[in-house]
Amino acid sequence: MVGSGLAISGLLMQTLFRNPLAGPYVLGISSGASLGVAILLLGASILGGGFFIFSQSNIAMSIAASLGSFLVLFAVMIVARNVKNTMTILIIGLMFSSLAAAIISVLAYFSSAENLQQYMFWSFGSLGNLTWNEILIFISIYILALLLILPTIKPLNSLLLGENYAKSLGINFNRTRNLILVSTSLFTGVITAFSGPIAFIGLATPHITKLIFNSSNHKILIPAVAILGAIIMLISDTIAQLPNSEFTLPINAITSLFGAPVVIWLILRKKKISL
Repeated sequence: MVGSGLAISGLLMQTLFRNPLAGPYVLGISSGASLGVAILLLGASILGGGFFIFSQSNIAMSIAASLGSFLVLFAVMIVARNVKNTMTILIIGLMFSSLAAAIISVLAYFSSAENLQQYMFWSFGSLGNLTWNEILIFISIYILALLLILPTIKPLNSLLLGENYAKSLGINFNRTRNLILVSTSLFTGVITAFSGPIAFIGLATPHITKLIFNSSNHKILIPAVAILGAIIMLISDTIAQLPNSEFTLPINAITSLFGAPVVIWLILRKKKISL
């Protein structure tokens, strides 16, 4: 679910913003989740012992990340209602990310070494340590996000040729954009809440899928990126587990170390990259 959710989100963002470098985290949703966890973990040093005990709960971290992500989602949706230019939403999302990073840096400066280390381990990303109740919550939000995507498949193909072209075909652009933003935010928020911020998958998987299938049709691309994203995530997690070893590597490092060279090779082989 983590791999497919990030891959689908990356495809949606690249199509909506018509930017091959867009990924699931461009809206600042992940940064909001990271800020929520940072306030919980790094703020324990400032707010005292009782808060520190509460912050050690895995459920507490998930709640904090979810609240942070949905606060940013709420802000992004307000902006989307009042802004017609889609690129402006992208820029505002990046500004949210910068603001969250600045606050996290201030919290880290005043945090104890123990809390800072705990936050760093969370930021490495992990597919483990979830209870079945948390997985059920994960599945519920994942299915909801998938259902929101279904009405956007046909409009997404129109958006490849631009916003004005899509409108000329009778596409309700604002409705489509809102559905894409909400579904991406749900994917990104729940994944970051339960697994931490995981890099590369959402940015690179859509490009790998397009190069393999040689198609821009979202009826093909959405299920294809979902499957390929899940496969890449599982391979990365298997490598991170270090078979026959007691150590587990940060999954973020694995996804980038093994994924980035593959994308570079595919791009050099095809000589181009497209939406």
